[in-house]
Amino acid sequence: MENISYDEFKKMDIRVGTIKTVEPVEGTDKLLKCMVDTGDKTEEGEVKLRVIVSGIKEFYPEYENLVGKQVLYIVNLEPRMIKGIESQGMLMAVDGLDGQPVFLVPEKKVEAGSKVR
Repeated sequence: MENISYDEFKKMDIRVGTIKTVEPVEGTDKLLKCMVDTGDKTEEGEVKLRVIVSGIKEFYPEYENLVGKQVLYIVNLEPRMIKGIESQGMLMAVDGLDGQPVFLVPEKKVEAGSKVR
């Protein structure tokens, strides 16, 4: 494994987001489109949601249960088009003992947009 410098690591903007809606991406078996509250607001003060496409559908057949879950995500990952949807970040998870993804989550509820430090 190649080491990176602390300065390179500091470039990553990792925050807590709250999943507001989840829906399957049409024509795929693995993708879910998550709308995530990032703590950002529009000029009118409304909650601004970020679209994050994640390949976790096979592990969350009852994906509706993800709504309300707080997860860590990478904010400043370059947006990527996935099946015609611009994904604006990446949800962070690790492989569990059973091979299923386990989301990295705060120990207790925090405000959406809280920065990992």
